[in-house]
Amino acid sequence: MCALGRLITLVLFCLFGSATSSPVIIHTLAPALPPQISPPSPMPTLLLSPTSPVAGSSEESTERAECHLNISSSTLVVRFGDPVKANCSKQGIGFPFLGWKVSLEAPEVTMEDFLVWSVDKMTDWSIKPTCYAASDLGGQCAKELSLMVYQPPNRVSIRFVNHTGPMFEGHQYILQCTVHDVAPVENITVTFYRGQTALAQLQSNITKKTPVNESFTMSIIPCKEHNRTKFWCEAKLELGPDGPQQPPVVKSEKISALVHNSQLVHPTNQQVKDSFKCKVKGNPPPLEDSGTTNSSKGCFLLAVLLAQMISGL
Repeated sequence: MCALGRLITLVLFCLFGSATSSPVIIHTLAPALPPQISPPSPMPTLLLSPTSPVAGSSEESTERAECHLNISSSTLVVRFGDPVKANCSKQGIGFPFLGWKVSLEAPEVTMEDFLVWSVDKMTDWSIKPTCYAASDLGGQCAKELSLMVYQPPNRVSIRFVNHTGPMFEGHQYILQCTVHDVAPVENITVTFYRGQTALAQLQSNITKKTPVNESFTMSIIPCKEHNRTKFWCEAKLELGPDGPQQPPVVKSEKISALVHNSQLVHPTNQQVKDSFKCKVKGNPPPLEDSGTTNSSKGCFLLAVLLAQMISGL
């Protein structure tokens, strides 16, 4: 019995000893991209701070995740229909995957340190491209590209509101300048001119990004010196330091102001009489007959009647 017991003990020792000294190795295929690198939800803030420990690392580990994203231009200003391009790069450790998320397009991911996003023809007024970096352990950080899509005015027009024809000195009139099909309208500055003199500058408070028509008005009180003066306006699209060096400017046509003096001068009785003097001429000269005398008397009576009517005003 003792010999049999030692034999069983020896067999068990060999079995357990081989199990602990020879671990089983299982080979698995690595996925092309870890499931943790899904594109970020819409938010431009960092999900993992630059000094946060890498997920799953021990507290004693000195390796820390750093996510620094750089986009080639802080703000891109592109005309509607033109091509656009932006480069996003990353620095640091712990975020090996880099990608762009743009609207409903499928996200593009790379393991390089930079990734270029480009569009051949910009036709989206509210696009918000977002560059993001992802860790294979689940952390993410993102940075949104500031993009402004603009369209210069199709045309600019000017008119007097509810008025046609001559104007009277000292009366008030409304000038209206309309900017057609411009975006973004909040970046438009409209200037009114009388000749070469700037009268006023106005801006819109509408924040719509798509093209709109916007009207700007100002009141004027003409005087006699403004007779035959040209009124016009211009619209300038101010796009900031990242926009074109020469901001788009569109001018209206010029309209003339015919200004009448508001003080009416009443003629005297004598001036009216003199204006109605009848003189009969002919070849040969007519004779002073009774018909001619009666004609002169008729003219004189008509002049007197008109003078009385004017004096009674």
